[in-house]
Amino acid sequence: MLGQSFEIQGHRGCRGLMPENTWPAFKKALDLGVRTLELDVVISKDLKVVVSHEPHFNPLISTDPLGQPVKDMKSYNLFLMSYSEIKKFDVGKKKHVLYPKQENQAAIKPLLSDLIKNIKAYCRKNKISLPALNIELKSLENEYDLTQPQPKVFIEKLLSVLNKKYPWDQIILQSFDFNLLKVLNKDYASKYPFKISALLEPEANNEIELNLEKLTFKPHIWSPYFKTLGAERVKELHNKGIKVIPWTVNEAKDMELIKKLGCDGLITDYPNRALDLKL
Repeated sequence: MLGQSFEIQGHRGCRGLMPENTWPAFKKALDLGVRTLELDVVISKDLKVVVSHEPHFNPLISTDPLGQPVKDMKSYNLFLMSYSEIKKFDVGKKKHVLYPKQENQAAIKPLLSDLIKNIKAYCRKNKISLPALNIELKSLENEYDLTQPQPKVFIEKLLSVLNKKYPWDQIILQSFDFNLLKVLNKDYASKYPFKISALLEPEANNEIELNLEKLTFKPHIWSPYFKTLGAERVKELHNKGIKVIPWTVNEAKDMELIKKLGCDGLITDYPNRALDLKL
């Protein structure tokens, strides 16, 4: 039943504790007991699926192959770089000014295929079940062919990596891009049995009916910014048969409130805090 179980998703692995979207962050999340890993993917010049929140190197966390801080993100468009170039940059050693508890170490943006290999090997070695993967396709309509391919190409590259490499019932696919989600639902949902699809609701537009009309289908999960939620809104989504798992909930008091509102889970940079609360 909706609202009866509560899912804690480690945002970018566990960004508050380890460098985001890197193997150390996902490993730490698994060690904490996280059962759903949230991550982001983009596409490189050679059409590799790369785990990264931005389609460029973020100056807050990145250093170039010579060990110098990246200052101009526009000079490093991942869609115009091969993966052999991308993996020469570090995204783990630089101290993140917004996350003082983060443990820094050398790390790269991994290929999704390599991350899956690491997860499967680590779970097998430690005799734990495979986590679910909540994969955000980083897509914006005004960035097609600039920092990303067209939706159909993006989807096909991602699904080709996942196919036969990870249990489909452990896969969630999410995006802010309505066009991409519509293509995913119309052309691929019947061919690839991924478990669920999720709408990441834009913070600036949180009208449920308007977004459903734009989307043209009912997603399995609705993921809004947590501060836009109230009990009535959660109830309305549940009445439509849609789970509610908001982003990005980092403070204990907010986690407890999200649970009290009847949500089905939360996405957090600090899964340790949510797990400690035994939500």
